[in-house]
Amino acid sequence: MTNTANLPAIEPETAERPPRLPYGALVTMMLMSFLLVTAEFLPNGMLIEMAADLGITPGQAGQTVTVTAFVGLIVAPTVGLVFPRLDRRRLLVWTAAAAGVSSVLVAIAPSLILILLARVLLGAAISTFWTMSITVASRLAGPERLGRAVMFTTAGMSLATVAGVPLGVMLGELVDWRWVFLLVGVVSALLALPLRLLLPTVPAAQTSSPRFLAETLRLPGVGSGLAGHVLVVLGHFLAYTYIRVALERIEGADAGTVVLLLALFGAGGFLGNVVIGAVIDRTFVVFGVVAPLTIAVMSAAVIAFPGALLGVAAAVFVWGFFFASWLIIVNTWVGHRMPDRLEAGGGLVVVGFQLGIVIAAGFGGLIIDAVGVTLDYALAAVLLVLGAVLFGLANRRSAGDRNVMR
Repeated sequence: MTNTANLPAIEPETAERPPRLPYGALVTMMLMSFLLVTAEFLPNGMLIEMAADLGITPGQAGQTVTVTAFVGLIVAPTVGLVFPRLDRRRLLVWTAAAAGVSSVLVAIAPSLILILLARVLLGAAISTFWTMSITVASRLAGPERLGRAVMFTTAGMSLATVAGVPLGVMLGELVDWRWVFLLVGVVSALLALPLRLLLPTVPAAQTSSPRFLAETLRLPGVGSGLAGHVLVVLGHFLAYTYIRVALERIEGADAGTVVLLLALFGAGGFLGNVVIGAVIDRTFVVFGVVAPLTIAVMSAAVIAFPGALLGVAAAVFVWGFFFASWLIIVNTWVGHRMPDRLEAGGGLVVVGFQLGIVIAAGFGGLIIDAVGVTLDYALAAVLLVLGAVLFGLANRRSAGDRNVMR
């Protein structure tokens, strides 16, 4: 068991519970996550159009997701070190502007190399937002309602899969894919204003140091829990990054069918976000195991039954229902396991999330081009099961450690 006696004393990063939830600020955070996730995964729905325009393979086009996640992997643990005293509200305002500039540059870039460079900026913006979102949410809602506050930011992610990414696919059928990126970029930049006006000042946490991050990782159950988190994200995105390829195997599927199925994924995600988010502060340990196991079964069903459209539609809906709750589950786990280390814990969660995406998009692209989508999805299911086991064991061990310490 890790010795915590010598760890530095840190004041909790949460403010006292406000009398009511500040819905205006929380909705603005939700819109921010909606636009960031839409921009991040627009290539998923337009791989074929992008590949044809740029003269590359769909697997190569998928690397636009890889580079975004890779940069996020670097930024997540270092953004607090680079800006140790900067008001987190101002940092989120800059994040919105950077995300907008990135998508505009993608819209006008003539080659894959320049697009990848533009996506570097988006990766930094995404990781900055998600790393700081748990601290901001706690400041807005108080520690007792952290799960409900996080639900708003993850609802933006769900809405992006309901409307953002499918809308991008639909618009991509009507206009050039570059116009879709341009629209997302302009709207993202404009969101900087309501962020500045509606969010309160959020002082930087006193946790921004490599030593503190390392100490956090050594806390009982944290390292193994984060390893399970990485495997769950890796398994999901190994499948979801190439969901367009999987869905086009369905007999008689056209572009409209694909858009509808992607919308079903998002609709399930939005419903799951609301339902699970309402009870997550009491049930995060249970859902930490149930969610990835269900995702494994549903993603396997998508690839195993291409002739059963209704079955695939149901599987996609349930898949979305449970994955949309994963960030709520992990962030609530951070809030309950390390309430005095929210920024550090949030940064480590984002590192794990982006690491999973980097490996999934990069390795998945190689599998897709060399072998095919079936093996890609089979490997995804195995990783999801392993992630569920690790996360469950970590929480069981953590509970035992706390009992010993008493």
